[in-house]
Amino acid sequence: MMEQTVSNVEVCNLAFTGEFDKLKKCILTDKSLACKTDQDQRTALHWACSAGHVKIVEFLLDLGVEVNLQDDAGWTPLHIAASAGREEIVKSLINKGAQLNSVNQNGCTPLHYAASKDRYEIALLLLESGANPNVTDKLESTPLHRASTKGNCRLIQLLLKQRASTNIQDSEGNTALHLACDEERVEAAKLLVENGASIYIENKEEKTPLQISKGGLATLLRRIVGGNV
Repeated sequence: MMEQTVSNVEVCNLAFTGEFDKLKKCILTDKSLACKTDQDQRTALHWACSAGHVKIVEFLLDLGVEVNLQDDAGWTPLHIAASAGREEIVKSLINKGAQLNSVNQNGCTPLHYAASKDRYEIALLLLESGANPNVTDKLESTPLHRASTKGNCRLIQLLLKQRASTNIQDSEGNTALHLACDEERVEAAKLLVENGASIYIENKEEKTPLQISKGGLATLLRRIVGGNV
């Protein structure tokens, strides 16, 4: 029993370090190892996605390993690949039926991580494949909240084009615009207001985005709203 457990960990390590030939030999000797998990409930596929080893990922997927298995924190291989910026691997996982809107223990989907880490091409792949742009995590934050707080303008534009709602409030009552204003993300705030984000919604502290804006941002946003009327 202990020997089998060690073998599971070894296979996961080989997947992470990219030792394809050794990994292939181990798995072809005992194909069950391809689906075994380590102490973090991660499979070789999780680790290959993390490190970006495309050849190993393709090998494992061709063997028919479970593409949607979650680790002990609820992360699927797609969560890991999206967060790590592994575009080619994301494409392969989607083609093999990866669940686009799977949530981890924080309630986050792969799109949440693509949005917060400014992974534009990956976010595009996810959205065009059917990922929900308005999905909320355990803090009721959407991918647009994530992109806005970081000032990821190109990603904000993509989400808006894919019908992301500008005025969803998180658990603190903040919209994406509240977060952009609080973080002084001027271009992001302008973009949100130009696309219908309200400057009048109050959060749980009874503050509007304008009231938490710094410098001349509030004046700028008022001008945009006035011009849109």
